[in-house]
Amino acid sequence: MQFGIFTVSDITEDPTTGRTPSEAEKIRDTITLAKHAEEVGLDVFALGEHHNPPFWSSSPTTTLAFIAAQTERLVLSTATTLITTNDPVKIAEDFAMLQHVSGGRTDLMLGRGNTGPVYPWFGKDIRQGLPLAIENYALLHKLWREDVVDWEGKFRSPLQGFTSTPRPLDGVAPFVWHGSIRTPEIAEQAAYYGDGFFANNIFWPAEHYQRLIALYRQRFAHYGHGTPEQAIVGLGGQAFMAKNSQDAVRQFRPYFDNAPVYGHGPSMEDFAEMTPLTVGSPQQVIDRYAGMRDIYGDYQRQLFLIDHAGLPLKTVLEQLDILGGEVVPVLRRELAKNRPAEVPDAPTHAALVAKAYADGAPREARPNANRGDNVTGSSPYQDTPVRQGSAFGAAATRSVA
Repeated sequence: MQFGIFTVSDITEDPTTGRTPSEAEKIRDTITLAKHAEEVGLDVFALGEHHNPPFWSSSPTTTLAFIAAQTERLVLSTATTLITTNDPVKIAEDFAMLQHVSGGRTDLMLGRGNTGPVYPWFGKDIRQGLPLAIENYALLHKLWREDVVDWEGKFRSPLQGFTSTPRPLDGVAPFVWHGSIRTPEIAEQAAYYGDGFFANNIFWPAEHYQRLIALYRQRFAHYGHGTPEQAIVGLGGQAFMAKNSQDAVRQFRPYFDNAPVYGHGPSMEDFAEMTPLTVGSPQQVIDRYAGMRDIYGDYQRQLFLIDHAGLPLKTVLEQLDILGGEVVPVLRRELAKNRPAEVPDAPTHAALVAKAYADGAPREARPNANRGDNVTGSSPYQDTPVRQGSAFGAAATRSVA
């Protein structure tokens, strides 16, 4: 399994001091947090995408590329990338580039987004949210697997003889997680493509996510990708820890009560009972999250939200020390016990390359000097044959699944 953290990039007033950090400070703090996640032995750092205050992360790939240059092992992901309001062509280019600069240490989580005004800001209609998610991902999936793409859909201008550059590292597309809070159609989409399904696992009771994950597993098997147990599942979660639970409750209460997402609603105790939020000792967090397998089955990725609601950097780094030093090592052991051999490991670039090429050499894309003329010219790459017939409507000559 992979363990890590994710941030939604909120900039929230610290209710204990009344101080709100600047955007510049919060960006620096997030980079510090990501680097420390690697130092304490975590596997994944994921960054959200937002285009409105009080959030700062409008360009996750820029930040993740900067973090990639300062880390060696950490897998860099998103939580989430907006598949509805971003152009699939730009997503294809940006994440292929991030693949290259990170040495393959990247994947992404796609989502529709839950901020309604974002849609018109990018010229989209929120009433078309699901059709946008379905069509845009169909194009993104194709762009990463075919050197020359012809495309005509409902929501963007047609493509004729288009090549997305750079090509994915080693000819293998980044692994995709489809993130959802409540939408069964997204679970269906993940299953159809054989991709991963990430359940937010923050705002709702376990039974809600249990139904979504069960649907994904069933449909994953229906589409011939493996057994339900071989489906690729990720979970979110939240925790705040102290040596003894009373101190954790006392310290976190003002942050919970004033959090922009769930503050001024149910009490912290009620919310912790209804959702996976765990405020207490490290052992309480271990017990709670070791039990996730009993609810959802064996899964591949567990991410924790620990930096939200105005918590200062010093406190968040202390939480990360506890998570990496006391909680995750035990969870690794507990969740590995009696894990069936057929349950796959968390996806990595190296594993995807091995699956695609076995013992063969991976692709190194070397372009021809065709000056972008993929409609009437020869193949844009030296390792692919000349296309036969007209480009428009013709199938690509090479793809790697």
